[in-house]
Amino acid sequence: MVDYRKIFQEQESSFIKTSQKLPITSAQKVALNRKGNVLFNEGNIEEAKRVFLATGYSDGLSRIGDYYKSQGKLLDALRMYWKAPDRNKAETIIVQLSTVIKTLIDN
Repeated sequence: MVDYRKIFQEQESSFIKTSQKLPITSAQKVALNRKGNVLFNEGNIEEAKRVFLATGYSDGLSRIGDYYKSQGKLLDALRMYWKAPDRNKAETIIVQLSTVIKTLIDN
């Protein structure tokens, strides 16, 4: 049996762009996360994503992932879950995608 999790983790650096979080105070982080939540609730998903990525707000990143998943954008959802890190939700998509890939290879 192929260990898809191991393969994915080995390829993480080429799959997901990483950056360092901003050097901000706790108060600034709270304020930015609130702004990100407002943006998200207003439907400004991309701006909210930028805020959550900058602050590393895992709940916000997971919600962005949920949004992408609801839109059928599984790779984008997977990236957000992986950054969150929400490994349970990421694993579900990894299994889904690996099943699709296996089916394509077998045919």
